[in-house]
Amino acid sequence: MSWMLKLYDTYQKCAGHEPPGSAILMPVSHTVQQAHLEITIDSAGNFRNAKIVQKEDTVLPATESSAGRTGSQPPPHPLCDKVQYCAADYSRNYGGEKLSFFEGYEKQLAAWCESEFAHPKAKAVLSYVRKHSVVYDLVKEKLLFTDANEKLLTRWIDDGSPPEIFRMLTPNPKDGKRDQGNAFIRWIVIEDGNPCSAVWEDLSLQRAWACYDAHACENTDLCMVTGEEAVIATSHPKRIRHAGDGAKLISSNDSSGYTFRGRFTDDTGQQACGISKEVTQKAHNALRWLIKRQGYKNEDQVIVTWAVSGQPIPDPFENSLSLFLGSNETFFPTSEVYDTNDVGDVGQTFALRLRKALAGYRAVLNNTDDIVVMGLDSATPGRMAVTFYRELRGSEFIERLQTYHERYAWPQHFEKDLKFTGVPSPQDIVEAAYGFRVDNKLRKSTIERLLPCIVDAQRIPRDLVESVFRRACNRHGLMTLEWEKTIGIACALYKGYYNEKNYKMKLETERNTSDYLYGRLLAIADNIENYALKMAGEGRETTSARLMQRFADRPFSTWRTIELALTPYRARLHSSEKTMAFLKSRERLLDEVMCAFCDGDFSKEKDRPLTGEFLLGYHCQRHVLFSSKSTEGDSVEHLDSKTDLHQGE
Repeated sequence: MSWMLKLYDTYQKCAGHEPPGSAILMPVSHTVQQAHLEITIDSAGNFRNAKIVQKEDTVLPATESSAGRTGSQPPPHPLCDKVQYCAADYSRNYGGEKLSFFEGYEKQLAAWCESEFAHPKAKAVLSYVRKHSVVYDLVKEKLLFTDANEKLLTRWIDDGSPPEIFRMLTPNPKDGKRDQGNAFIRWIVIEDGNPCSAVWEDLSLQRAWACYDAHACENTDLCMVTGEEAVIATSHPKRIRHAGDGAKLISSNDSSGYTFRGRFTDDTGQQACGISKEVTQKAHNALRWLIKRQGYKNEDQVIVTWAVSGQPIPDPFENSLSLFLGSNETFFPTSEVYDTNDVGDVGQTFALRLRKALAGYRAVLNNTDDIVVMGLDSATPGRMAVTFYRELRGSEFIERLQTYHERYAWPQHFEKDLKFTGVPSPQDIVEAAYGFRVDNKLRKSTIERLLPCIVDAQRIPRDLVESVFRRACNRHGLMTLEWEKTIGIACALYKGYYNEKNYKMKLETERNTSDYLYGRLLAIADNIENYALKMAGEGRETTSARLMQRFADRPFSTWRTIELALTPYRARLHSSEKTMAFLKSRERLLDEVMCAFCDGDFSKEKDRPLTGEFLLGYHCQRHVLFSSKSTEGDSVEHLDSKTDLHQGE
């Protein structure tokens, strides 16, 4: 129950101190629902008007049982609820097909209004619903619709588009009917001298209901979270990830057949897990607030990271650029970093910017502050599991995040005008490995595999590195910008996975491994042919781009094909003095790379598949050729890295 204690402590420290513009932590004895209808009455319970609301999340009073209600006899909420609960004339006068729960709703609301914790707005609502005219008023306002026999419609059969209420209600999966009794009502009560008319915004009403609900409970026992005697919860909240979420983290309602099997003397589940009502509601409210405010969501999968003290922390699921911008660190595009031939300070510049960005978080986050990383997912609609959980100290969390970003940093090119040096987000890594149309189950499982790499400083899985490498080599099969993004991510993962080899974010002319040199050769050949094609006004792919996959598998034999294909372009570049200077500088560079091969490395006997190191050499050499001026004294025009993108459509 460590996770629940941390969430409870978070609620205690953050309630009333929410950041400006942030959502407010929901009070105890309340739940959140999506409202469809809004009815306005006066303090005497007289109907004024009504309108449709676009499924807005509404915080409303709830009992412990109604907050997690399920089954064929779901208990009513005490104030705001569906038409089938609030309207006595739903089934009596308008033939509603669903069961009417008005009697239970009225009885519960009357008990509150007759107690010492009664509230004027609740009394006004009680006075109105006792007039048994809720559906009548909504039909009169043309918000609900009936047939010729004055029975509520379940299908819209007239010509034209259906009314808004039909578009908002979810159809029954069995017969496709949309019962208007499912429309959820919230109230506005106009009172003299009270500017707050919405019941879901009235803090005095929220306090009044919370006090009444607390005094109505008598089941006390030992709370396993706090170790104190308190009112024990018999049901735990749902709607954790969103207002329509029916999955629970704690559930013990399976009291027959399997669950307990004689291990306990009762069938309530409290002997297995006794948690006080206050603790479970505050913990779930804190989790709900954190997910909405800063959680990563992928359908049913949710991962949230937070400081128990409520201080802002860097998001481990963002890329390095978002980390810099989130800390108000000035952003410098990658293109500015590569303005000179000497790009050896790229890694140092990135490290300094990273430390500067993280220093802002260290200033507000104590070294001993608790940081929690928690992952949630559900296999069924009613059950949710904690799939990942880590507790770290503030200093430990910052250090591991810094290590991860420094280890996997590399120049990235995500969009035409979006370049930065840093680490891609986990979401980008998944798409680089498996494509944009990756199966959702594979996406979720891969995200879970990446979490320990960020939080626990583990290596990224080898198969993931290889998968991104293979897609980056398939240049001909990817769109231009997708390939640019993928090759940057592939280089980042390979560099970080083999961190002990100390790869630098610059062209390492002294590195003479065959894979690295083959990558440089391919980049130079690509540059020569691309320059010649541009001079002729041709926009087609180069031979190097088309044969990149084959080159990665059989570099020695494929290089002969690429080199022979350069012959006509070399002849074309002899046409003028300026292009001749360009060609001479590139041929001189080719000779230097060829001479750097160790004896026997550049041979048919070692014509084996290349590793990801080949992409590092290719990417670094390509940046130097496309982003810097010639090392010769001549002023040679070069292609801008933005326009020198080969078309891979």
